[in-house]
Amino acid sequence: MINKISASIAEAMSGIQDGATVLVGGFGTAGIPNELIDGLIEQGARDLTVVNNNAGNADTGLAALLKTGRVRKIICSFPRQADSWVFDELYRAGKIELELVPQGNLAERLRAAGAGVGAFFTPTGFGTELAKNADGTSKETRHINGKDYVLEYPIYGDVALIKAEAGDRWGNLIYRKAARNFGPVMATAAKRTIATVHEIVELGQIDPEHVVTPGIFVSQIVQIERVATQAGGFKQA
Repeated sequence: MINKISASIAEAMSGIQDGATVLVGGFGTAGIPNELIDGLIEQGARDLTVVNNNAGNADTGLAALLKTGRVRKIICSFPRQADSWVFDELYRAGKIELELVPQGNLAERLRAAGAGVGAFFTPTGFGTELAKNADGTSKETRHINGKDYVLEYPIYGDVALIKAEAGDRWGNLIYRKAARNFGPVMATAAKRTIATVHEIVELGQIDPEHVVTPGIFVSQIVQIERVATQAGGFKQA
C-alpha cells in the first residue's frame, strides 16, 4: 500500500546528505516551509546549496538556516530586502556564495530540470553581468529571429522542501493561492520531495482535475498546524 505520510518532521528529513542541493519553496514569506527548514537545521546536514526566490527574512526560516553557517551557496533572484540582515552579513564577510538569477529564469531553470530539457535560450539577462559564468567567462549566446538570447541550464535538486495546503497518502497535493509559487516546479526538479500540508484527506477527495502536484513527484508529506504568517520587510516596534 502506498503511504507517503510521515509521522514527524524528523522522520521526513532523515537521509539528507552533506553537500546536498536543497530547493526551498516560497516567495517572500508566502509558502515558505518553515517547519521543514527548522527540521533541516535539527537534522544537521551542512555544506548545502540552497535554491529559493529570496535569501531569508529576519532570523527565522531560511535566515535561521543561513545563520547556522551550513549553507555554502544560495541561488536566488531577490537576496536583499529590508530584513535580510543575516544574508547581508554572511555575504559581506565572504562566508556565502551567491548566484543571482532573474526570477523568470529561476522558475524556468527549475521547470526545465523537471521536464528533461537539457538547456534553453532566453533573452533575459543578455548583455548584462548575469550573462557571465561564475568564472567571468561569457555564457553561450545566439541570435534567433532578430533577437539575442543567452543559454541557461536546468537547476536540479537533491531534495525539495515545499509547503502545500492539502494532500492524500499517495502524495497528491493542492496549494493555497499564491503560496503555490515555486512548489510545483521544485517538486518535479528534485530527486526527493518533502511537503508539509495542513490537511490530509482520503484518496479521491481531491478532484483529479484539481491536483497541482501529482503524487509521483512527492516522496513524503507531513501534516502541520496552520499558523498565521506576517509579510516580510516589516520592522517590529
